Amino acid sequence: MTSIIKQALGLDTTHLVEYQSNLVHAQIVDDLDALSSAARSAGFEFTIASAHRDFHRQAHIWNAKFSGQRPIFDQNNQAVNIDTLSDEAIVEAIMLFSALPATSRHHFGSDLDVYASNFLNPGQSLQLEPWEYQSGGPFYEFSCWLESSLSEFGFFKPYDKYRGGVAAEPWHISHIKTANMMTKCVTPNTIHDAIAKQDILGKEAILADLPRLYTQYVTNIAKN
Repeated sequence: MTSIIKQALGLDTTHLVEYQSNLVHAQIVDDLDALSSAARSAGFEFTIASAHRDFHRQAHIWNAKFSGQRPIFDQNNQAVNIDTLSDEAIVEAIMLFSALPATSRHHFGSDLDVYASNFLNPGQSLQLEPWEYQSGGPFYEFSCWLESSLSEFGFFKPYDKYRGGVAAEPWHISHIKTANMMTKCVTPNTIHDAIAKQDILGKEAILADLPRLYTQYVTNIAKN
């Protein structure tokens, strides 16, 4: 497995540099600086909530949800009762909001969850929930600014709306050129190879249905 494939799958961190106490792909720094500066000029304190997340961190989140140690939420932000669900159904319930290890765009270092920290209300903590970016939410203006400005700096929102796969994530932005380079390395075969060698709960159900899961949850994103 080549270095870039390992990087894309979250198994190699040699492509990353520190930025705002997070790790990002070295190739996005200049465009990220420009985007952050433009946001500040528009009155928004551009802040990264989450950037790179490696395979093992993603696997920890996945396994905690699959085992019921961490809640799984549906589109209405209601906790899902997994006690009566098949492994296949649990896999899909998780993938609405949490990527399968080896498929998370956060592995790339090109994708960030962002917010405007100066628009948080006193005593309010960040939730990264859709209502915060919708009309009436603290980051609505910031979200609108992002939508009109991202492409100028080489970014886009891959999960701008629900398409039957991953739920809408208005906080998630992606550096187009870098993410596209990484995406080419994430295929059903490379995902299969990575997951088969790791301790992932529901592995049998995942691998048996991987081509469909790949189409519905990995490549089913906004055009850039």
